[in-house]
Amino acid sequence: MKYKFRLAPIAYDGWKFIVGFAFLGFLFLFLGLWFSKLVGALCVLSAVFCVGFFRDPERVVTRTEGLLSPADGTVLEAVSVDGEGFGPGRVIRIFLSVFDGHIQRSPAAGVVKSLTYQPGVFLDARDSRAPFANESNSIEIETEKGRILIKQIAGLIARRIVCWVAVEEAVQPGERIGLIRFGSQVDLYVPPEVEILVREGDKVIGGQTVVAQWPSVRLAQQGEQAETTVPAKG
Repeated sequence: MKYKFRLAPIAYDGWKFIVGFAFLGFLFLFLGLWFSKLVGALCVLSAVFCVGFFRDPERVVTRTEGLLSPADGTVLEAVSVDGEGFGPGRVIRIFLSVFDGHIQRSPAAGVVKSLTYQPGVFLDARDSRAPFANESNSIEIETEKGRILIKQIAGLIARRIVCWVAVEEAVQPGERIGLIRFGSQVDLYVPPEVEILVREGDKVIGGQTVVAQWPSVRLAQQGEQAETTVPAKG
């Protein structure tokens, strides 16, 4: 499924909620009864909430040789793993509250090699069991430097995962690749040699925060630092 057009800076998938709540809100308010006014006000507030939740503004994507955050949110943890559909590596788990934008973006340029949907339950996204038990969709991307995997994980409220890319499709850094409706979690899996640049509690922004660094980039930076510290001869 390709990313659909936007009407204003709002994801296409959000308009049915916004229009639906707004229509019901004004309908109940028009009735003029005390209880209908209360229901109408709640519906209008829900429409306003959905505008914020499904916001999808254009972003200036950070130019980097590292890996960008795949989502807006808060880092739950960054740990080593062996399995979870990736094998030996490291994972950065990001919690998306209902107040975070819920668009997922590609951390780097590459080609989508596989999509794996896994049915499951809907535990709170902050639950340590959520990455293994909840409904999820994994997007494997082969980059020039190595393989990475983005896992979209539904949460307690989130009941719908949307993926906008297909197998063998090329993606660019910061490109929109999916959406999860309402509170959720997004995990980024990287090879074990990759250096993690974030830690628990850090706020990250999809397509802008650099969350990890390939070893070749780290070695190049160390080499540049060494050159600047070599004393002059003579």
